[in-house]
Amino acid sequence: MKSKERKELAKWISVKLGKAGADESSVYISNSRKIEIEYRDGQIEKLKESTQNSLSLDLYVDSKYSSHSTNNLDRKDLEKFIEETVSMTKYLSKDKFRSLPDKKLYEGETDLDLKLNDPDYSKLETRQRVELVREVESAAKKRSDKLISATAGYSDIFSESVMVNSNGFIGEKVSTSYSCGAEATVKDGDKGRPEDYYYSRSRFFKELPSPQFLGEKAVDYAVRKIGQEKINSGIFDMIIENRSVGRILHALYGPMSASSIQQKRSFLDGKIGKQITSEKLTIIDDPLIPKGLGSRSFDSEGITSRKRTIIENGILKDYYIDSYYGKKLGMTPNSGSSSNLVFEYGKRPIKDIVKNINKGILVTSFIGGNSNPTTGDFSYGVMGLLIEKGKIIKPVNEMNITGNISKLWGKLVEVGNDPYPYSSWRTPSVHFSDIHFSGK
Repeated sequence: MKSKERKELAKWISVKLGKAGADESSVYISNSRKIEIEYRDGQIEKLKESTQNSLSLDLYVDSKYSSHSTNNLDRKDLEKFIEETVSMTKYLSKDKFRSLPDKKLYEGETDLDLKLNDPDYSKLETRQRVELVREVESAAKKRSDKLISATAGYSDIFSESVMVNSNGFIGEKVSTSYSCGAEATVKDGDKGRPEDYYYSRSRFFKELPSPQFLGEKAVDYAVRKIGQEKINSGIFDMIIENRSVGRILHALYGPMSASSIQQKRSFLDGKIGKQITSEKLTIIDDPLIPKGLGSRSFDSEGITSRKRTIIENGILKDYYIDSYYGKKLGMTPNSGSSSNLVFEYGKRPIKDIVKNINKGILVTSFIGGNSNPTTGDFSYGVMGLLIEKGKIIKPVNEMNITGNISKLWGKLVEVGNDPYPYSSWRTPSVHFSDIHFSGK
C-alpha cells in the first residue's frame, strides 16, 4: 500500500467511524518490514523476514473510550469492524476526561525532514547483511584466545505510518533503523563463563560502525570480566559507564510521568521548580535532532514535538504529560513519553575521570534490583571494575547499592563527555561520590 492510499484509507475510516456514532476517533495505519540475522560458528543460525500491515483505532463515544486493532485492511471487512467497535464502546463506563487532544496542541511544524529514513534501504541486499554479520563474527573470533563462542546479530526495520485524528490532525512518518553487534562468551577457569555484548544502532546503514570494531568490542567487554569476584563492603566513588546509566536514569524518568503523579505513585509529585539532584545534572528532551533514534515531529497522540528542558542544574522543570492525565491534573499536555534525552556534557572522557579516582568502582552493568517510584528507594545489584589510585585493578561482581534515587543523583560530581550514541537516551558516563557498596 502506497502512502497516498494509506492516507486515503485512514480518512475513509475516520469518516465511517463518525457516521457509525463515534464522537471522536484516532486512526493509525502502519506498514513495517523487519529483517533479522544471527550468525554463529561460520553459519547462519537465523534469517527471518517479516512484514506487517496494521490498523489501530482509538474511539471516543459519549465520553467512553476503547482501542482496537486489526491486520485486515479490506474496506468491505472494515465496515463491519467499524460498526462493531463503535457498538462495543457504547457499553463501557463514562470517563469525562477521555477525548482527543485539544486542536491547539497540533499547531506548529509537523512535516520537518528529520532524516529518519535511509533512501538507500531498498537497495540493500541480503548478501550485504549476511556479509556484515560474518565479518563481525570473524573479528570477534580473532580478538582473544579466551573466546568460547561469539554470535553476531543484525536487524533492520523499515516502517511507514499515517495518523488521522477526527478533530483535524493528519501526520505521516517514514523511518528506518539498523542494529548490528555481537555477544561473546569467554573462559574463566573454574569461575564460570563471563559473557557480554556490544550492539550499535543507526538510522542509516552506512553509519553503522565497522564490523571489526563491533566484534572486537563485544569480546573486550567479556574479557574484562575474567577473574571477577565479590570484594569487601565499603564506601567508594562510583562511575557508571555510559551504556548502563539508563538504569538509574529510568528511576527518575518514571516518576516524572503525569500518570504517576495523578495516581500518587511518584516521589516527584509537587517538585517542579525544586532541587531534586546535584546541580551538575541538566537534561534536555530534544525530539528534533536530525537522525536521532528518538526524533519525531509529533508524538503518539499527534501533539507537536518541541524541545524542552526537563532538569536544569538539578532543578526539575517539567513532567511528561499526556492529554488524558493532563486533563485530570489540569496541566497542559506536552507528550507523555521521552524522545531524545540530551545531557549537558562535561569536559572529560571516562578514562580521564578514572585517573583521578583514589578508591572507586566503575559500574559496567546492573544485575537485578528495583526502584520504588513512590518513595524513590532503590536496591540494585552491580558488577564492574575496582579502581585504586587512578588505575583499574580487577573486575568485581555480586555487589549491591541501596538508597534513595534522588539522594544518589544528589551525589553526582561529574558528567562525562561521552554520550552513548546507540540509544535515544544519550547518556554519558557519570561520577558519584561516597557510595556504599555491599559485598562480603
